[in-house]
Amino acid sequence: MSEFEPKIIAFCCQYCAYNAADTAGSMRLQYTPNVEIVLIPCSGRFDVILALKAFQSGADGVYVAGCLEGGCHFLDGNIRAKKRVVYLQNELKKIGLEPERLAMVNVSASQGPQFAAYIDEFAGVVKGLGPSPIKKQLAA
Repeated sequence: MSEFEPKIIAFCCQYCAYNAADTAGSMRLQYTPNVEIVLIPCSGRFDVILALKAFQSGADGVYVAGCLEGGCHFLDGNIRAKKRVVYLQNELKKIGLEPERLAMVNVSASQGPQFAAYIDEFAGVVKGLGPSPIKKQLAA
């Protein structure tokens, strides 16, 4: 039996987080390979429905990455995203999912090494939780 590798969907803002992921790639930094990056115009466009659909589609973890606080290109999009993440973490408990399966981080475009480290840390947390219960129900 192969060892569990979590599937992670990362919603990254186009100005900072996506460029941080690109910087990590340009630097040839290795990070968890089972990460699917989804480009969004601003982390403020992250919505609860996006995360729920990701979980429904078999994601074991959902990650939101936006600009540094105070540095959002759309003023306060990352602050709104953070509030949505906290809200959804509380709601996940009610439906039987661990809130740790959802996380948010703020990075600048030049922080490729930090982006890779954050992704690896999150993947470790999700790996420790095991496969998503939703994924198990879909397989049954």
